[in-house]
Parts: sequence; C-alpha cells; structure tokens
Amino acid sequence: MFSSILIANRGEIALRVARTCRELGIRTVVAHSTADRDSAAVAFADEAVQIGPPPAKGSYLNIAAVIEAALATGAEAIHPGYGFLSEDPYFAEICEANGLTFIGPPADVISRLGDKAQARAIMSDAGMPVLPGSRETLESAAEAKSLADEIGYPVIIKAAAGGGGRGMGIVRDSGDFLRIYGETRAHAQAVFGDGRVYVERFCETARHVEIQVLCDLYGNAVHLGERDCSVQRRHQKLVEETPAPGLPPGLTARMGEAAVRGALAAGYVGAGTFEFIVDQDDAFHFMEINCRIQVEHPVTEMVTGLDLVREQILIAAGQPLRLRQEDVVLNGAAIECRINTEDPSRGFAPTPGQLTRFVVPGGPFTRVDTHGYPGWRVGPDYDSLLAKVIVWAPDREQALARMERCLGELQVEGPRVHTNGAFLREVLAHPLFQDAKHTTFLVDQMLTNGTPLKERAEPEQKE
Repeated sequence: MFSSILIANRGEIALRVARTCRELGIRTVVAHSTADRDSAAVAFADEAVQIGPPPAKGSYLNIAAVIEAALATGAEAIHPGYGFLSEDPYFAEICEANGLTFIGPPADVISRLGDKAQARAIMSDAGMPVLPGSRETLESAAEAKSLADEIGYPVIIKAAAGGGGRGMGIVRDSGDFLRIYGETRAHAQAVFGDGRVYVERFCETARHVEIQVLCDLYGNAVHLGERDCSVQRRHQKLVEETPAPGLPPGLTARMGEAAVRGALAAGYVGAGTFEFIVDQDDAFHFMEINCRIQVEHPVTEMVTGLDLVREQILIAAGQPLRLRQEDVVLNGAAIECRINTEDPSRGFAPTPGQLTRFVVPGGPFTRVDTHGYPGWRVGPDYDSLLAKVIVWAPDREQALARMERCLGELQVEGPRVHTNGAFLREVLAHPLFQDAKHTTFLVDQMLTNGTPLKERAEPEQKE
C-alpha cells in the first residue's frame, strides 16, 4: 500500500479523495493554485504545495509542476480526480517515468480510449452495439457529408478528442452539414488541439445511461450497475440516479456484461465508466468511455456500499479485486443533484463571489460532497460546481421526496451568488421526470416551453 499520495486536483473531489486516504492511513499532499490556498482540501490534507497561478494552464494542467510537487514531498502515487489531467495519457506516462504510480488506467489504454473514434472501433470489434456511423475519423468534408446522407438525418458530429460535453454538433438537415462540420472541427481544434471528427446517427429521444466498472491488474472485472444521467443542459449532467428508472427487465444486465467485455478487450485497469445511449426502442448503443472517477460516483456508492476511490487506490497498489460479479448487490435507489453557482435567469451564467452563508442539508441517508464553507470565495477560474447532494432510499419515490426536502434545506448566500437549486427542484417535479419518461432533451423542453426564466430566478442576495 502507498504511504503517501499527491492529489492533483481541487474542489470537492480533492477533499473526497483525501478523506478516503486518511481512512486508509495514507498521508496526503494537495497540489493547489494560489486561488485555492484557503480551500477545504488544503486545510484537510497533511501537506499542501502551491504549484501555480489561478489559471489551470499554469497550475492544475502544469505537468512539470505537479510532478515536481510529488517528488519533492515524497509521494508514491498521484490521484488525478476528474477533469484536468485525469485522462491525459502523456501525464500518466510521465508519472511512470518518474517512478510515480498514476491512479488510473495505463497511458496506452487512456490514449486508445480517449480517442472517441478509436474507442468506438475497439468496442465494435468487441461486439458492443454502436450507432451507425464512421469507423474512423473523417478528414474530408465531402466524405463526411456523403456518409451522413447515407446514414440519414439527424446525425451528430463529434470531436475525436472531445469530452465534458464539448466538441459536438447536431445536424438535422443535409443543407446545414458542411457549415456545422466546419464549426465543429474548428471548435475541436481550438479547445482540444485536435480537429479530427467522426459522424454517427443522432437519437432525438434518447436516455443517457452509463455503467460503472472496476478492473484490476490481473484480468478481473466487475460492473456495479447503471446510472441514468439523462438530465443535462448543453450535454452537462445535472441529475444522476440509480437504478435507471423505466428500463425493461434484463437490459441493465446486458449493458453490464457488454461493458465488462469491452473493458477486458481494451486492457482496462481501475475505475471506469461506459456511457450508452438507450433509444426509444430500449436498444442500447455504446457512446464513450470515461477513464477516471466520475462526478456522479456517489450514487453507485450509496447502493453498493463500496468506496470507489478506495477501490481505485487498492487496484493501483496492485491488489486484486475482492469482488466477483455475484458479490455485487444493489440495494435501494440513490439520486445526486449537482449544485452549481450559476444564475438560471441569465442563461445559467456563472456567479462567482464570497459565500456569506452556506448550510447543507442533513437527515437520514443524506450525503453532501462539497468544498464550500462560509467565507469561501467561489472564483471565476474553474468549473461552477459547488456541491453534490446525494440521497438514498429504499425506492425511487422515497428518494425523490428526500431530495426535494434536501434541496429545500440547502442555503447558499453571498453577494451576487446564485445557484441552480431552485431550477433543480423544478426538474425533479416535472411530470416527465416523475414518471421516468424523460430524455436528454428534458431541460431543453423546460427552457423552451416551461416557466419563464425570470420566474425561476432565485431572490437577489443583499450586497
């Protein structure tokens, strides 16, 4: 087992990882930017190292600074959390070259699966169902349009190096294809430094369902059930739950078996997530693999009783999985809501500012993962995620009631600070969500046809 781990991340996930390390008796080092010197993770860790200025490029994405911090503090491994360097194969390779264990898949696996088009081909070869589309990236606009015309519209153009809901363009009419193709390639080049794209059929009425897997170094793998992540805005998840409601009997088992088969075919190691589209006919299609811990991992923890960060660390330390598939027992229902500091009345614009009041909900079977506290300043340099509210109950109906109560208890105040809490309560109360008939277009439907945004806005906080 490792004696010391450096956490190359910030916010709630840095604190989350540090807590599991402490339970394992592992010393923690948090690498942080100047903006995060007073963060909860820094205060909790055994040691902290300042690695750069607030912009992530100079700190959390600065590979040299992160490696230097790990070596200088005697860390044996690096946990990358999610985002930032968590799916960077070069970073994983540099860790290995410096005698540091990267807590995640091997660099070559990240490289193959991080290329969305290549991952799609690998999974297709492993017998995974995929949507009609290109097997490889398409360099020619004419070739891409010819394929789209053959598939039939709508189609979606995706960046091969994309992620985080970025680098995608939906085309509903042949006449718009060349324009959106050019825009998507330009966006992919600007954001990811890689303009390669591929094309596949787009499902208008789809569910987004993902499978959590764990794989050790010895060819053992299990899946831990599914999570429904269909509530999204601009491809960014807002609400996640397990089990996915309304799926036909046996579908989850088939998806889980496919995910394990795909993971073994790819030589996967660690915790990973296979993301699927479930269409209106309840057929599932592979979408992509996230080679890291997910933001929404707590809902799986709530129904399995497993600490997924602990499992990541044990696997990285060379321990075999303690679980067989028949040992995985899923109990009850869990829901997670992401609390973001943003203003729904202004197009969900981020609202940085200092928290003057921050009261999180409590009560039975309630968990809040957050780095916020009264006096903490939410800065403009990073993602707006402030907290994750997670609840468990014996069934979905009780879990929804518990989440409604929790969101009502949450108090976040500060000059100019808003959250999406009230909007999330509207989502949970929507008839389509209540009846488990929602798709990935639920939020778009609400914003287009629902209550005017000005009526959704939270009360202005006093200066």
